[in-house]
Amino acid sequence: MKTLFFSTKPYEQLYLEKANTNNYEITFLKKPLCLETAHLATGYEIISIFTGDDASAEVLESLHELDVKCITTRAAGYDNIDIDKANSFGITVTNVPAYSPYAIAEHVIALIQALNRKTVIAHNQVEQQNFTTDNLIGYDLHGKTIGIIGVGIIGSVLVKIMHGFGCKILCCDPNENDQLKEKFGVKYLDKETLCASAEIISIHTSSTPETKYLINKKLIDLMKPGTMLINTGRGACVNTVDVIEGLQNGHIGYYGADVYENERGIFFCDLTGKELKDDLLKKLLSMPNVLITPHQAFATKQALTNIADTTFENIDCMQKKVNSKNRLTNILIEEEISGNGNS
Repeated sequence: MKTLFFSTKPYEQLYLEKANTNNYEITFLKKPLCLETAHLATGYEIISIFTGDDASAEVLESLHELDVKCITTRAAGYDNIDIDKANSFGITVTNVPAYSPYAIAEHVIALIQALNRKTVIAHNQVEQQNFTTDNLIGYDLHGKTIGIIGVGIIGSVLVKIMHGFGCKILCCDPNENDQLKEKFGVKYLDKETLCASAEIISIHTSSTPETKYLINKKLIDLMKPGTMLINTGRGACVNTVDVIEGLQNGHIGYYGADVYENERGIFFCDLTGKELKDDLLKKLLSMPNVLITPHQAFATKQALTNIADTTFENIDCMQKKVNSKNRLTNILIEEEISGNGNS
């Protein structure tokens, strides 16, 4: 079975080619998957996509008509894929559930320290030969209280890092981790109490109907004046309009994000010299206490290697007609149903 890769970046292709140890027939496209490009999957039973691709119901219908059998996303998140519709069309969907929690958690630190120590402002000043430090005052992380919303694999790594800085750590997650409580003194709170207590808040939730606009005006109004808010989870977890209001009224003192609720068609694209038509993003980018990175937290050599390897493990399963452990849909290969397949 041939595989077509949508939204392939040049740096990523090198890792994917290296991971193709079985020499499967593969094709790389720079174009993203959407309704207008779905026809390019003609003749391919497997396609691979990324976070900015559109695998909504209408697109899946087109892929189904082209006899696409499997979609493997090169990411952990899959909110861009209509899983229910994929099930109804008999299209197997797999993902990369864990590639490098350290990559994401360490990027959180990069955002926190760049905002706190005014790194970007300092760089711009020095380029202008302004070597004063009057407006570059930050604070020690030691002794600060950080709230982590969503304490899965990535959130747990962040707990360990922030403990190393000497921070007090508050967490919000329906599943409490006793080891984190015992070893790092973590306290679990509801999101309202956490937002009212923390000086830095970092979001690590997936995108679901329940987490849509998890951070909104109600929670922002509970925050201490000057709170730093960091989002490396999913853009839709934050109501951007409410965040901008919070920045303007001082409840949010700093905002760092690697994701954005309307990032499709913007992030991963070179828009140099073009007018940015997204007014909310333009407003954020105009604020000196905001730092936006273009969904790059995953982009480490280790993570890219793991993403490529797991993607081809998923492709191997389809080629060998066994079930991937990373399957998101409920479609089972016949061998597994009869008891002979892999789980």
